[in-house]
Amino acid sequence: MEKRTANPDFWGEPDKAKKILQDAASLKDDLSRFEKIRKDYEELQVLLELSEESGDQELFAEFKGSLAELSVAVGKWEQEKLLGDPYDKRNAMVSLHAGAGGTEAQDWVEILFRMYGRWATMQHGFKFEVLDYLAGDEAGIKSVTFLVAGKNAYGYLKAERGVHRLVRISPFDSSGRRHTSFASVDVIPEVKEDNEVEINPDDLHMDTYRASGPGGQYVNKTDSAVRITHLPTGIVVQCQNERSQLSNRLRAMNMLRSQLLALKKQKQEEKLAELRGEQRVIAWGNQIRSYVFEPYTMVKDHRTGVGVGNIQAVMNGEIDIFIDAYLHMLHQE
Repeated sequence: MEKRTANPDFWGEPDKAKKILQDAASLKDDLSRFEKIRKDYEELQVLLELSEESGDQELFAEFKGSLAELSVAVGKWEQEKLLGDPYDKRNAMVSLHAGAGGTEAQDWVEILFRMYGRWATMQHGFKFEVLDYLAGDEAGIKSVTFLVAGKNAYGYLKAERGVHRLVRISPFDSSGRRHTSFASVDVIPEVKEDNEVEINPDDLHMDTYRASGPGGQYVNKTDSAVRITHLPTGIVVQCQNERSQLSNRLRAMNMLRSQLLALKKQKQEEKLAELRGEQRVIAWGNQIRSYVFEPYTMVKDHRTGVGVGNIQAVMNGEIDIFIDAYLHMLHQE
């Protein structure tokens, strides 16, 4: 029998081999989850028949509880199937920036920062790591960049990209007047592989500076902070969370690759839109979601029309209802 060997040309392309292995693992995981859902469904059918035949209320209560658990599992799996972008499975790098309004807007950024932290850690069990933090002048946060690490983190959080509007009676206004504040949320997939984005070292300018933060809560106060400017595009990234300058430089380079990839994707989308004759307006006033604390409580997503009255739950990280609606909207386009 002829001995068959692996194609050296194919295995000489480690990225292609890695992608195939990752796809195979993903398909295997999908099959296992489908089999579990099918098995649970069949067991529920049996449990329902037994409860109906016997009239046992405890069995029926058990059926209802198991049905609720299965519904959650199916819903989560269905949501993941909506993530078709090649970068959806990646970690997400999120940046929040305060709009005009001084302390009021900076306080709004801190509220959003807490909301996303709770969504990531408490709702999904993701890793949450602050990369760069600039405290407000009196309170709140001027800007913050953080990494959300976990399966499909970018796929979910891309739904949050845009301007978020807050309406409330300001705690910083002694007259008790109602204020409107804005904060921008930018989300990009984390990029680590060098071959995805080519960077010429001659195009980079690096500065080092002393890290700073609110009492050292988020950053190390050392001279290890790094700021990198990409001269051709003017993109500036900075990292101050790691303990050493080398670690901050490596992390900042990953941030730069991610920004350059996002810019590349944006240009491709704009070119496609131009070919299709589409007009897309991206402006500070075009908020994607409004959070109203006064005179009533409501969070309304202007893209999907989804509204939630329990604003406290949303501020505690329960934003999956908005993410799910956005993903379904994308899937229908």
